Amino acid sequence: MSSNLAVKLRSGTQKAHTAAENVGFMKCFLKGVVDKDCFAKFLGNLYFVYTELETALASHQNNPVIGGMYFPELNRRAALETDMVFYYGNDWRSLITPSNNAKKYITRIQQLSASAPALLIGHAYTRYMGDLSGGQMLQKIAQSTLKLSGYEGTSFYNFDQIPDKKAFKDKYRDALNAVAVDDATADRIVAEANHAFSLNMQMAEELEGSLIRAIGQVLFNNLTGSHNPGSTEAAATN
Repeated sequence: MSSNLAVKLRSGTQKAHTAAENVGFMKCFLKGVVDKDCFAKFLGNLYFVYTELETALASHQNNPVIGGMYFPELNRRAALETDMVFYYGNDWRSLITPSNNAKKYITRIQQLSASAPALLIGHAYTRYMGDLSGGQMLQKIAQSTLKLSGYEGTSFYNFDQIPDKKAFKDKYRDALNAVAVDDATADRIVAEANHAFSLNMQMAEELEGSLIRAIGQVLFNNLTGSHNPGSTEAAATN
């Protein structure tokens, strides 16, 4: 049974992808305006989300659906721990807590792990493929803007076990297309991927108050006033 899941996920999340790129926090980021404290909070939230997601995926690696999509070389938790030490010091665990929207995200992963683990694929796809694609550009922006040396503070985006990202993404898409799910389940995975985009957007939006305090309301408005067609819309018009 071939689900063509990669194609369905790509086409079924285009609008969500563009919406995510139009969140104010991300629009500022993409234009090179990055506040160190906000970025640290952003990565801190992702630490809690990835810890939950990777724990769930590992616990279901023998599941017939999840098993074919289990790639531990994607795991981000250890890299995020390295970043937390950089931003907060060795006592970082006592200094960070998940935001309210990060807690919502974590709860959703826990719900799926308990009742519908196949849908975790929607979250893995949204996060990891984003990290391997647009995330690489975000890393360069953060390194330049925050004047970071090497991978310090951006280990999250450094996939040291995946030297050829394009080849791996092709492999990942092939694995998605080989997932043995019926059309109804495939549609539910796409819907869950869209929900993952929404949860990620909510986490980013939650940081906008801190960013505005750091850069000022006028600059924030100037940076976020226009609609960004996003990579998916731009690709559709080429």
